Amino acid sequence: MLAFAPLHAAVGVAADTVTWLAGTLHPLTGGAATAAAIVLFTIAVRLLVSPLTLAQVRGERRRAALAPQVRDLQRRYADDPARLQSELFGLYRSAGASPVAGCLPALLQAPFFLVMYRLFSTGEGSTGGGTGDAGAGLLAERLAGVPLGWHLSDGLAGAAGPLFGALLAALVALAWWSSRRARRAAAAGTTMTGGTGTAGGGTPTDGAVPAVLGRVLPLLPYLTVVAALVVPLAAVLYLVTTTAWTALERAVLRRPQVSAGQPLDRNS
Repeated sequence: MLAFAPLHAAVGVAADTVTWLAGTLHPLTGGAATAAAIVLFTIAVRLLVSPLTLAQVRGERRRAALAPQVRDLQRRYADDPARLQSELFGLYRSAGASPVAGCLPALLQAPFFLVMYRLFSTGEGSTGGGTGDAGAGLLAERLAGVPLGWHLSDGLAGAAGPLFGALLAALVALAWWSSRRARRAAAAGTTMTGGTGTAGGGTPTDGAVPAVLGRVLPLLPYLTVVAALVVPLAAVLYLVTTTAWTALERAVLRRPQVSAGQPLDRNS
């Protein structure tokens, strides 16, 4: 499954890169070279896709700035969907924004993360011409004596228990932080749209979708913790690194935008 040629080739390049990084880092990190290479490679890929993240954030901010005007149009043309769509299109066009501007960059990032997850969770990645298997060799390397291909189901004897425990604790902490922010963002979004019911001149079901999202979105960060329970150690290292990077991006790029006279929420 998913082993079609372009993906397999991309995973092979990624495996060779991680192997090269591990060889370069070995004089400094010794037996932890491959684990360090996974962390550095993950950071490098996140830096590579950072322009897409910036584009996504800019799109979100443009849409947020237009939100009052969008709500006004929704109230004025609640009984005329065709006119509403036309007015919304004109509003976004005049502002140089798009209702999907924040979605497209996220979709473009998906192939990068698919390649990385494929490499670190399956060890796939034959070198060019089939002369070797860099991916399988990667999972055979060790961190603190634990093979990078080791799963929680393989046991927690020796260093595996403390190692997996520390990584899972980090993922839980990151998930809690992300969930907290998602809960606050969902609450703010509900307040901005007037809550549920007919507030703002909408229909009785206008708040149904935001209400459902408000309950679901805070739970999504914990899916990373669930994934870490079934993937090998190499993938857990990747998940911790990429999740920490995402949290850093959210803290830096998605700081609350403070309007004049509006106090800053220090706890967001």
